[in-house]
Amino acid sequence: MTEIKKAAREGEVEAKEAWRKRDGEDLSDKAANAGDEIQKNLANAGDDLRDAIDDAGDKLEREADRR
Repeated sequence: MTEIKKAAREGEVEAKEAWRKRDGEDLSDKAANAGDEIQKNLANAGDDLRDAIDDAGDKLEREADRR
């Protein structure tokens, strides 16, 4: 699911960038594009962190069940 979310975010950012470039690109477009990239990267990092925590929790549960 994480890969699907990442691909969707990437597509959204690319679409926004293309829309902003349709009439040229000015400083506000560049700032908005940078903000979109930051937001996308933070969301992806959050998903990766949540997945890592979930995996660690699953591993701890498996270890506890073995004992």
